[in-house]
This record gives sequence, C-alpha cells and structure tokens, in this order.
Amino acid sequence: MVLRTVVGFGRALVLLALAVVNAALAAVALLVFLLCFGLGLVFLFPATIRLVRRRAVQARRLALAWADVQIVPPYRAAPPPPVPQRDGWYREGRSLYRTSLVPNFNRTFEWMFKDPATWRDLAWLLGDPLIGGVAVLLPPLLVASGVALMAQGPVQAVAGVLLVLAGPLLAPRAVRLHGVWTRWLLAPTYRARLTNAMAQLTRVHTDAIDTQAAELRRIERDLHDGAQARLVAIGMTLGAAEELVDSDPAAAKALIAKVREASAASLVELRQLVRGIHPPVLAERGLGDAVRALALDSPLKVSVNVDLPARPEAPVESAVYFVVSELLTNASRHGGGRHVAVDISRRGPALRITVIDDGQGGADPSRGSGLRGIERRVAAFDGVLALYSPVGGPTTASVDIPRAFAGHAACRVTLPPWKHRLMAVCWGLMWLPLFPQGLVAAGFKIFDADERSWFLALYLPEVFQWPAIIGMIVLGVAMAVTAYGLTQEIKRAEAGAAA
Repeated sequence: MVLRTVVGFGRALVLLALAVVNAALAAVALLVFLLCFGLGLVFLFPATIRLVRRRAVQARRLALAWADVQIVPPYRAAPPPPVPQRDGWYREGRSLYRTSLVPNFNRTFEWMFKDPATWRDLAWLLGDPLIGGVAVLLPPLLVASGVALMAQGPVQAVAGVLLVLAGPLLAPRAVRLHGVWTRWLLAPTYRARLTNAMAQLTRVHTDAIDTQAAELRRIERDLHDGAQARLVAIGMTLGAAEELVDSDPAAAKALIAKVREASAASLVELRQLVRGIHPPVLAERGLGDAVRALALDSPLKVSVNVDLPARPEAPVESAVYFVVSELLTNASRHGGGRHVAVDISRRGPALRITVIDDGQGGADPSRGSGLRGIERRVAAFDGVLALYSPVGGPTTASVDIPRAFAGHAACRVTLPPWKHRLMAVCWGLMWLPLFPQGLVAAGFKIFDADERSWFLALYLPEVFQWPAIIGMIVLGVAMAVTAYGLTQEIKRAEAGAAA
C-alpha cells in the first residue's frame, strides 16, 4: 500500500511535468499552424503532426502502464507511396512530376489533414495542461498546502498533516483520472472505429480473394501436373494394351498391370488433393481428431491437447486445421526440433491455438510466406497471430480467433436507472466542490485574500474553514471516483456478457 502510494505520487509529478511539456508543444504547434496557413509554409505541417502524434502515442502507453486504461490508436492507414507511370513520371491529379517528392507530400498532407484523429490529438495537447494538469496537480497541491499550514498554529497544523497525508493517498486516483481524460480525446470515436473497421474489412476481403485465387491456381496446377498427366498416360497405355491383346497377350497383361499401378497412384494423389482442400476427417470427426491425425503424420513427436466443449463454426475449423498443419510443417522443416505441443482451447467466445516446439527458433513472419499465410488466413476471422521465437528456441505460436463459436450473442447488460442518474450527477457536478469550493478556496485561504466571493467555507468560523475546504475537495474527488467506477462497472458487465 505504501509503495503503491509513493509510486502514484511520483507518477502524478511526472504527469504534471509532461503537462508543462504539452503546453510548450501546443504553443509550438499553434505557431507552426500560423506559419503554414498564414505564410504558406505548409511543408512544416507533416513534421509537426508527426511530433504531436509521437507525444499522443506516448500518452496512450502511459495511460495503459500507469492507469490501466487501454486506448486503441485511432489513426487511419497511411496512403500507399506514389507509383511511377511507364514513362517514369508521377501523376498527381492533372499534374505530372519527375520525382515522387511532391505527390508523396500531397498524399501525406491530405491524409493527416483529413484524419479526425489529428485534430483530436491537437485538442488533447491544448487541453491537457489545464484539465489533465489540474487532475494530477491535486496531490502535490494538497501536500504543499499542508506544509504551508503547519507553521500557522496548532489547529492549522492538524489540518496540514491531514492534507499532507491525503495528497499521496489520492495520487493513484489522480493518475487514473488523468488516464480517463486522455482516453476521452485520444481514443477513436465511433465513426473512426467504423471507418477503420471498414478499411480493415476491405483489406481482409482483398487478401481472402487473393488467397482463394492462389488456392485455385495451386489446385489447377496439381491437377494438370499430377492427376491429369497420369490419366493421359493411363489412356495411352490402355490403347497400347488394346493393340497387343491379340498378338502379344503377355505384353498386354504387363501394360494392364502398369495401368492398375498408375490408377492407384492417381487415386492417392486425388485423395491428397481433396485433403488439401477440406480433409474428410475434419468434417466427419471434428477438429480434435483431425489435428490428432496431423500429429500422427508428422515426423516429430507431437502431443495434442484439445479442450472444446462445442465445435467451432465450419470455416473456423477449416482455418484452424490448416494453421496447425502449417505450423507443424514449419517445425519439421525449419525448426530442427523433436517435440511439438499443440493446445486448442476455448476462452469464452474465442478460440486459442498454441503450438510450441523445441527447435532452434528464429522464426520471423517477414521472412516466411507460410507465417504470412497464417496471418492472412486468421485475419479473415479477426484473428491474430502472436509469435515468440528467440534464436536458440523454443518457438511459441499463439493464434486467437474471437467469436469462433456459433450461437454466441453478446448481451448488453445495463445498470439500474438510479445508478445511471447517480453517474450523470457525479460527472456533471464533481467540479463544483472540487475546484471553486475546494482548490480555489484553499488558494484564497493560503494567500489570506480578503475577497470571500461565493466560497462557502470562507464564511464559516476560522476553526471550521480548513475542515470545510478539505471536505469539499474530498467530496469532489469522491464524486469523480464514483462516476468513474460506475462507468467501469458498465464496461465490465458488457465484457462479462461477451465472455
């Protein structure tokens, strides 16, 4: 508890210093915008936006590491680089350019300027020194106020000690509130999430079409070079046997025997081809037995653990089967190991596949088409491939496919109406006791200002003023924490329903 409090107080000081950095960066950004749109120095715009985005990315990482607030990057995908025409010139609209410098700049400028996340980053940068800075300023301010009060008398000393103790205790909550504020502006909006989802869906659809076309070409090639060639040879051999059946029956029988062997080989090839398209054991006996059949065919010693209370959807089953097949092939061809462990289990609506081999490691998706194929295959189901393969091994490949089981529907769980009303009241009114009746009144009290204005605590007798101010600050923080807790309760309820 003490360590958590000290760490939270230190993080609040760091965030307060970063708020000052954000203020300086915001001033630089405003100056650059004046130069860009006032004097036409637009070449400064992309560099400034990249700097602002780096700071926003750092803020998202700190929010996750320090406040346990995850913020998904909201940026749109960068435009592809310009491609020259056959004559070597680059076309941008109705203009032609000898080099790609101007077309690339125009695409980058348009991409950054039209991305709503750019302006939300700038809004966060401008607002963080005020809103986020005030949130993390509370713990140091309480400590400073407490130290200042300790020298003003016995009663003030007691209030000062309370303030000095309250500052570090509230520091973790202040850091959490700063993370919530950061998420409010730096998280993607519903429209941004929808746009990114559509872009991702388009990419996945394109990859699926390309993969399907490649599979069809492979099947066509296998049929042409394998089964079709054997069937042509069988026909020619039967023709020769037909001519020899009267004049040389022994030779005809030998040719017919070769035909029988060739037909058996063709049947084996066709079975392997069908198995490569969709193995019959998968359709008949399910994913577990199909993977165990793969393990029996592998030259490595493979242990299989399958824990599936229900069968996934058929397309997911097929994708998982070929993912495991590709991983086992990679382990035997490139891994150099002897043992492989395959684990397939259900995690709520998701399906997780983990393959671990004791090979030499060093696997890299950027250098292998097989791993790239796995990424494309699982991306069609919003799945992801996580690979850990240090040099020297072992190699661990984990694939997570969400919503892999049919009939799963995430139910939206809502709180009782009174909790919604309480959350709205706390979010709407927490600033009143926290800032004007608490922190601002404390500032007036510390500097012994004559103006009382509408600060209620300053109208009380001297001995009750500091307890009233502290009570107002505690009430404001409690309202903020309550509102945040109710918000998180809604999200946890929805996550539990989805699981």
